[in-house]
Amino acid sequence: MAEFRLPKNSRVQKGKAHPAQEGANLKTVKIYRYDPETGENPRYDTYEIDLDKCGPMVLDAIIKIKNEIDPTLTFRRSCREGICGSCAMNMDGKNGLACTSAIEDYKGTLTIHPLPHMEVVKDLVGDFTHFYAQYASIQPWLKSESPEPSGKEREQAPEDRAKLDGLYECILCACCSTSCPSYWWNSDRFLGPAILLQAYRWIADSRDEATGERLDQLEDPYRLYRCHTIMNCANACPKGLNPAKAIAETKKLIAERAA
Repeated sequence: MAEFRLPKNSRVQKGKAHPAQEGANLKTVKIYRYDPETGENPRYDTYEIDLDKCGPMVLDAIIKIKNEIDPTLTFRRSCREGICGSCAMNMDGKNGLACTSAIEDYKGTLTIHPLPHMEVVKDLVGDFTHFYAQYASIQPWLKSESPEPSGKEREQAPEDRAKLDGLYECILCACCSTSCPSYWWNSDRFLGPAILLQAYRWIADSRDEATGERLDQLEDPYRLYRCHTIMNCANACPKGLNPAKAIAETKKLIAERAA
């Protein structure tokens, strides 16, 4: 279960209870609210929505609240298909994608936070600036000294392509990294499970010719080795990936090279 971090020097103040919608199938949703521009402490606002007039997913409920009850509510969303990762948030203590999380899976009051241990831009929107900077630091593109094939793509054997399964599907939603205690404690230097999985994706790619350079970049007490195999990352990933396995494979390659 993920831990949620309040902004510095703040406490949660008593929030608002918005008027309930009419209907027999009502669901109570409690949402974290914070706007740094106001200077006010964070609070929880409570809403009641009619599930008979709402889509089946948590994102549908949040959109309904914004459209019909409280237009000031702020959150990210885009594809609504579990592909873009925009609507990643913490629902009843577990990170996930609001667009692929069914409301019926949450019993009683549903409590929603932004992703834990990120600075909050507003309400359910976390600041991804540092996360994306870490992603850029691993140079996530194909690096090759070989000339490009004339008029065709770089070919890859099926067995080599299969090595990328479980890696390329990552959508950079940050659910895994923000559920990782090691990342909470050392996010300034530890790359975290999402970025390390992405780094291994290029190390494992048979078309990439910069394996040594990439391993040199990762061989650091903090960038890689702060992973303690807690496995929160695999539990939190909405795509069913296992970042801890990718990290272990990277450590293994570095150890074999040093042997």
